[in-house]
Amino acid sequence: MKILVTGGAGFIGSEFVRRHLTVGSSTNITVLDALTYSGIQANLDCMASYPNYTFVRGDICDPETVDQVMAGQDVVVHFAAESHVDRSIQSAAPFIRTNVMGTQVLLDAARRHGIARFVHVSTDEVYGSISEGSWSEEWPLAPNSPYSASKAGADLLALAYHRTHGLEVVVTRCSNNYGHYQFPEKAIPLFITNLMDGKPVPLYGDGNNIRDWLHVSDHCQGIELALKAGKAGEVYNIGGGTELSNRDLTCLILDAVGAGWDRVVRVPDRPGHDLRYSLDDRKIRELGYHPRVSFLEGLSATVGWYQENRSWWEPLTASAAAVELCSLSGRR
Repeated sequence: MKILVTGGAGFIGSEFVRRHLTVGSSTNITVLDALTYSGIQANLDCMASYPNYTFVRGDICDPETVDQVMAGQDVVVHFAAESHVDRSIQSAAPFIRTNVMGTQVLLDAARRHGIARFVHVSTDEVYGSISEGSWSEEWPLAPNSPYSASKAGADLLALAYHRTHGLEVVVTRCSNNYGHYQFPEKAIPLFITNLMDGKPVPLYGDGNNIRDWLHVSDHCQGIELALKAGKAGEVYNIGGGTELSNRDLTCLILDAVGAGWDRVVRVPDRPGHDLRYSLDDRKIRELGYHPRVSFLEGLSATVGWYQENRSWWEPLTASAAAVELCSLSGRR
């Protein structure tokens, strides 16, 4: 089988690639990634010597590049996306371009080349916020940030290509991911790396916003099931089964790193901040899915990975700090 993985140098995409490639595997993987700030080729350095692995640097919004890499593929697993809510609030245009237009370019190429299965990886944020209960896949979409709105648009576009053109599309919607190789702008790696460097950690508002946490390896397990056994035209929620308030999450990270609450700084709440996310994932559990990594086990392993891999994340945090300084000084 030949798989095209978009965004394969990112956090979740690279985990999917590493899980699939082994010496002698019959699966051939081509990664298409633009290597923007959170797409890091070093995430895939261990794959470079594999004969069944190909890396192509390119933009999913470029029809010519997409057409070239799509030729000869059997399936597409589409991770490529702009994904940070705070960045989408600052500037929505890159999110519309990549998440909506890029998905459209991929879907058109998949049609032309007769792709047998197109897995579109999405997020629970498209549902908005829920005070009680959990979202099923039939829940109406009500996104509250430019990021989640762009992903909702991409979801609907992908499903429309199934209904209109018969493309074998499956959509997955996951809860908050964490784990190794996550870019240190997201909550868990940001807190871990800040604490390791003696810096404070920012807690939005009262800290009562609730998220369900999913280890990246469990997420990829769910994607693999959707790829192999999911029904075309369907959506599958992938949950982690651990709901925590941001305050409780902060407590666990402080304990894991050995730091106290004096390192926490309260910051103004994010505009349009969703209060609670919660997924009903019974549908994908019928395909055999269940989370295998407990949150405490996964958090401990994640802290250990960042402690042992400073050479991976320190250049990223230094670069992010330089960009922020330029922005604040008006030189960006």
